[in-house]
Amino acid sequence: MLQPYNSVEWFFTRFQNICYNKYCLLFKEAHVLKIGNVELSNRVFLAPMAGVTDMPFRVLCKEQGCGLVYTEMVSAKGMHYQDEKSTKLTLLDEREKPGAVQIFGSEPDIMAGVAEKLNASDAGIIDINMGCPAPKITKNGEGSALMKRPELVERIVKAVVRVSQKPVTVKIRKGWDECSINAVEIAKIAEACGASAVAVHGRTREQYYSGKADWNIIRQVKQAISIPVVGNGDVTGPREAKRLFEETGCDAIMIGRGAQGNPWIFSRILTYLQTGELAGEPTAEVKINTIIRHMNMLIEHKGERTGILEMRSHIAWYIKGLRDAAHTKQKIFNMNDKEEIINLLQGFLLRQQCREQE
Repeated sequence: MLQPYNSVEWFFTRFQNICYNKYCLLFKEAHVLKIGNVELSNRVFLAPMAGVTDMPFRVLCKEQGCGLVYTEMVSAKGMHYQDEKSTKLTLLDEREKPGAVQIFGSEPDIMAGVAEKLNASDAGIIDINMGCPAPKITKNGEGSALMKRPELVERIVKAVVRVSQKPVTVKIRKGWDECSINAVEIAKIAEACGASAVAVHGRTREQYYSGKADWNIIRQVKQAISIPVVGNGDVTGPREAKRLFEETGCDAIMIGRGAQGNPWIFSRILTYLQTGELAGEPTAEVKINTIIRHMNMLIEHKGERTGILEMRSHIAWYIKGLRDAAHTKQKIFNMNDKEEIINLLQGFLLRQQCREQE
């Protein structure tokens, strides 16, 4: 019989689970995590994000201690038809290895063909996207729409695992909507088909990124399967990271929006998990210097026009919360020249430093 949510028995059981998970966290910190045959330096990962986790940003996160980085999601159909842009998304820099390449699609044969191509790549892990909520993806039956078709999930994972020489992982959501919560079912299918790990975002597709992530579903998945489980959702700082580990017992955590304009989140989380000390936020000077370096890396990687266009959003994330950020962001979104942007940022920094001395 299920205990009432507010019963003494419920609270006692919950307390036991949290204490056990705290012990497990201490044990995990002392042991290396492996996904298949890939050994990782720690258990704090960067989530795949379209338009965000390109090579320059992944390198910055890796420099801050990120244990595993993921590429932006790559269209399996695009690679199948030899689209140059899609193929370029799979490239990894030496500084970010081992890295995971995430692919999306709904046709088992095409997904398998792409996984076979990636055997010759620098990818350490192949991840299958079953969590993207974007309408342009789900309308084709891809991303989180796959969670509505468990039989297709089985065929895709089996096909990819069969040909891949890399560990295969799957990223899923809580379910399609509140009427179809099936993360545990999908995770079990993935494990049975040979997946090496499952990442769970604690929201349904219907929620997109609104509301609160349900960490309880991550705990349920962890209890249901034996392969590593990566928890994802609502980790914006070190305290939340520790709570996610403790409340779910997950093997690793994945940071998404909390890392936007904030690659330092990885070093701050690792410090907190290892020492209990809460490191301070980066100074305005550190942020501006990182912005300029990030912009230069993007321009080198994608050319000045594209690099500057894409950097605008990153700059807005970096300076959020600083004085005069909204006005500065508005100006930058109308600029197309690198030197002009650098001059504006340096003036912005000078104003921040003057105010700190007031």
